[in-house]
Amino acid sequence: MSSNNDSISKTLIVVISLCLVCAIIVSTAAVQLRPQQNANKLLDSQKNVLAVTGLLTGGNISELYSKHIEERFVDMDSGEFVEKPANYDYRKFMKSPDESVRLSGEEDLASIKTRAKVAPVYLAYENGVASGELSAIVLPVHGYGLWSTMHAFLALGADGTTIKGLNYYEQGETAGLGGEVQNPKWVAQFEGKKLLDASGEPAIKVVKPGNASPDSAFEVDGLSGATLTSNGVQYTFDFWAGAKGFAPFLAKVRDGALNNG
Repeated sequence: MSSNNDSISKTLIVVISLCLVCAIIVSTAAVQLRPQQNANKLLDSQKNVLAVTGLLTGGNISELYSKHIEERFVDMDSGEFVEKPANYDYRKFMKSPDESVRLSGEEDLASIKTRAKVAPVYLAYENGVASGELSAIVLPVHGYGLWSTMHAFLALGADGTTIKGLNYYEQGETAGLGGEVQNPKWVAQFEGKKLLDASGEPAIKVVKPGNASPDSAFEVDGLSGATLTSNGVQYTFDFWAGAKGFAPFLAKVRDGALNNG
């Protein structure tokens, strides 16, 4: 009996020792790989910003980004530019109780629950930042679809109203249906449409597939067979173009806040 107990004890010691060794290896690898993972995340973000502005022309992504993109930070309540907060991470700030605001049910059109107090915006210069000739303003937007929170970059013209591009870079919608938010042919129809009406109110409309008027400055066709995902896109635009989103900032843009860079 004691022999069996000794055998069980030895087995448990070996198993626990192996678990500890594996845990140490995994933890060490995670720590060592974190800088590379962060670098890859930054590079992917830069790539998507360049893509939505049409400035991803090949070559070194970091160099293209440095040449064409100026990253600024906006106080979402005032619409004013602010200094980059210490230890800034947009995704973490979205959820941080100290760095975000909780949205009421009436306010939370995009079903995101909280919104960061400070958000990044990206100013694009086709001829390079040094030219001072602003060609696009890129806003990070996100909202819930059928199954997932869908993250995108929205590029507007220097007028702060005309849509120049839309790039959904992260989503978990149904492949072939809601997942078509990433289809270049679908997002292309947003180009040239107006995000806002003449009074600065959200005006873009995602309508039933095939119902968008080619003469409309605001209508785009929704995704066939993906009504809830299409609704999620609509609500995303409604929120981020509205008072709790980028409306204060865009109002200042339309008033000429970026005329002098």
